[in-house]
Amino acid sequence: MNTNNSKAFYVIGLMSGTSLDGLDLCYVRFKKTTKWNFKLLERKTVSYPAYWQEELQLAHKQSKAYVAKLNKDYSDYLNQMIHLFISDYKIEQLDLIASHGHTIWHQPEQKFTKQIGDHPAIANKLKVPVVVDFRSQDVALGGQGAPLVPVGDEYLFEEYDACLNLGGFANISMKKNHQRIAYDICPFNKVINHYAAQLGKDYDNQGKIAAANQANTALLNALNALNFYQQDGPKSLGVEFLDQHIFPLMEKYSLPSELKIASFSAHVIQQICKNLIPHSRVLITGGGAYNNFIINEIKKHSTAQLTLPSRDLIEFKEAIVFSFLGVLKYLGKTNVLKSVTGASKNHISGKIILAD
Repeated sequence: MNTNNSKAFYVIGLMSGTSLDGLDLCYVRFKKTTKWNFKLLERKTVSYPAYWQEELQLAHKQSKAYVAKLNKDYSDYLNQMIHLFISDYKIEQLDLIASHGHTIWHQPEQKFTKQIGDHPAIANKLKVPVVVDFRSQDVALGGQGAPLVPVGDEYLFEEYDACLNLGGFANISMKKNHQRIAYDICPFNKVINHYAAQLGKDYDNQGKIAAANQANTALLNALNALNFYQQDGPKSLGVEFLDQHIFPLMEKYSLPSELKIASFSAHVIQQICKNLIPHSRVLITGGGAYNNFIINEIKKHSTAQLTLPSRDLIEFKEAIVFSFLGVLKYLGKTNVLKSVTGASKNHISGKIILAD
């Protein structure tokens, strides 16, 4: 791989988010002139087969021994998907692969985070290095291990005051006092999809269920009163927060699923609006960008100027950014900021698996 910054880097990036809507793969060219820029050359989302959907959904409840075996199997699966992607799109020019993996456990206060997919099997028969395990070093340095995408916001999307990602969780990245900060705002699709499934749906299409129902005030107030929302950043969320706080709280209320979706959507809207700087320019990405009801309500209750970009950027921004974090790791450049995660120092995170 050529490590001259002025040369172009061709990278495949992989991202699997907590909402479990599939594995995102992208093929991106990065080049630095006066600043870094990128071009998305190919992209694909692979829906998880039922087996992987169930395994990934339940993995956080399994033993460490079980997860170790799952890590090997999932790394094999990712390797197969990479080979297929290269073959399907006839990719010949390739310097690097960067894979986020899939988060199983995330407990930064216990100095612990685990993304499966970092077993050496991921590099089987690939001719280029693979960068994995972007989070654990940050947690070891006292950081939250999340969010990591803000480094990409800093270099690749600097024309926006803030970047709002609406996935399984909602998180925001912005400049404050001339330094980049970022944090998780609240759960998002992970909760809405859970209650949509009880109605036989994969998700609340365009927010129509929430729009047609009234939020329950008592539940909404109880959600807003959770301790996480009283804390200052840096702070991050994992699926454990849902199991320990969100779902037990919501199950105390004997409400139909439609009203739980409406109540949680209202909670999301209020929490996001609370975290937007007035009149700021905000880039919105992630699957939640298609929830018309929530987007329109944010516009109604906030003075921020929201930008919904192309479908490609909405769906593949995280995969693009992890590709970029892989480039920075390979170049020996900082790819995690202490102002974002709360780590003891800026650092170069990730583990490089050399091709066999």
